[in-house]
Amino acid sequence: MANTALAGPDAGLTQAQLAARHGLRVAGERPSLVEYSRRLWAYRHFVAAYANAKLVASYSNAKLGQVWQVLTPLTNAAVYYLIFGLVLAQNSIPNFIAYLTTGLFIFNFTQSAILAGTQSISGNLGLIRALHFPRASLPLAATLTQFQQLLASMVVLIGIVLVTGEPLTLQWLLLPPALVLQAIFNAGVVLLVARMGAKASDLKQVMPFIMRTWMYGSGVLYSVRLFNRLPEWATTLIKFNPMLVYIELARYALLEQAPMLNESLTQLWLVAAAWAVVAGVGGFIYFWRGEQEYGRG
Repeated sequence: MANTALAGPDAGLTQAQLAARHGLRVAGERPSLVEYSRRLWAYRHFVAAYANAKLVASYSNAKLGQVWQVLTPLTNAAVYYLIFGLVLAQNSIPNFIAYLTTGLFIFNFTQSAILAGTQSISGNLGLIRALHFPRASLPLAATLTQFQQLLASMVVLIGIVLVTGEPLTLQWLLLPPALVLQAIFNAGVVLLVARMGAKASDLKQVMPFIMRTWMYGSGVLYSVRLFNRLPEWATTLIKFNPMLVYIELARYALLEQAPMLNESLTQLWLVAAAWAVVAGVGGFIYFWRGEQEYGRG
């Protein structure tokens, strides 16, 4: 069939010029960063509802249901206490039970969020292809789900801390802002791994090993002062490990005599805030730049 030549004012225009002339846009075109943020905010109720649904569904087949939100980290803490508290005798740490559980609960928040976020795009292709919405809603919902689980864990952690003899002090007021900064950091990293996981499906197989290595490098299971045995440059580098920073802030808030690698509380807060901003903003921009890719191919 022969092409029909355009006549009148459209004569001689290219396809791109015709589209611009008549207000046509590419289907699925990525909006500007500001517009994307506005659309994402408009979907905040969807993010909250989806996060709640995922939380309920994750325990729907278990007889104890959402009780496992608490039992899982407690069981992990019991196993690690048996190994590091009794077998390896970490007697140099005052109130090792509270020290250990604080580190585990704080680290588990980030670990669970990242593992869930890695599959938040690749595991929801049907939803992505069926509906039009800001794709960042999915990794942010994964982060919110884990934050809800953290709140349940914090109730148990506070009980452990009090039962093991720690006093209730004004320092406890530092815990909520530390958790908020960690949540922002988590959201940024989850957005980062969500886009990476959408491109490389094998990432979900590798991520557990990465998280385990990160845990060993964050002083979760033993005194952070063991890092002082490393070369000075390595110790300095570890002090800026975001997970070590968030764990130390939580331990400082809840425990009276927790060993600290970072002696300056001001430095801890500055590093924690810097990581939250860098990860939060950087992860969001990185994810936004791939908005057109999700669900295709």
